[in-house]
Amino acid sequence: MSKIAVIGIVGNSVFLPVARFHEGGETVEASDIHFEPGGKGFNQAVAAKRCGADVSFLAAVGKDVGNDFAEFLDREGIRHTLVAKDKPGAFASIVTDRNGSNRVTVYQGADLSRDDVVSFEGEIASADVLLLNNEVPECVNIEAMRIAGLHGVKCILNPAPARKLDNFILENTFLFTPNEHETLGIESKNNAIVTLGKRGCLIKQSGEIIPACNMGDTIDTTGAGDTFNGVLSAMIADGKTLSEAASIANRIAAIGVTRKYAVSSIPSAEEIKIHK
Repeated sequence: MSKIAVIGIVGNSVFLPVARFHEGGETVEASDIHFEPGGKGFNQAVAAKRCGADVSFLAAVGKDVGNDFAEFLDREGIRHTLVAKDKPGAFASIVTDRNGSNRVTVYQGADLSRDDVVSFEGEIASADVLLLNNEVPECVNIEAMRIAGLHGVKCILNPAPARKLDNFILENTFLFTPNEHETLGIESKNNAIVTLGKRGCLIKQSGEIIPACNMGDTIDTTGAGDTFNGVLSAMIADGKTLSEAASIANRIAAIGVTRKYAVSSIPSAEEIKIHK
């Protein structure tokens, strides 16, 4: 079984569906409210696990949370290192319109430190792939990549939210997975798969576009990128080519957008097995 180590944040999310997005200082009424755990790394870890990988996850948790995150990860079969911090936890507000588009506001909350990553070295060292994103401090990603490099582990970076990247990260990332709006600083890099929404994704190295799959009407695109990254990483760890891995990730992410919310929309292990 392939193994993936994931580092990110975990926190609570609130989803507010609206008919249309705000204009200026307008107040818009939501038709419902839904709470669930989330965070890019958290969602990616769930998707990778449901894709059949052995997954370990590192994140900080705030002083304002209980055991819900650990219990969720336990049910999924994901090994986890959740580091308690004396700071409020992460929180996200996701507003989704009738077309399934979203507007996300994130409070990053409790942060990991370099020392937290050092304590996770055993999980990184034994992984086939280390999956990272920009919801943690850059020093965390740098330390994680340093450790991965010592043990010959491939690093995949989902550079979201977009920010200027340190040269060490630019030179030590096996694969970048931005969307069209997250290419800041990596425009010249060919080791990237760029997600293109309804058009699919672009493998920059070869110029190949993997078309999107139509699995039904788009209800909510929240978390589609996380599902794509988790599945893509699991498939690469399993020895698939970039083209093969991206094709499978496209299909699974396409199922997710036909459902509401983020982690709740990730297809089950049984569904993924059918569509892989």
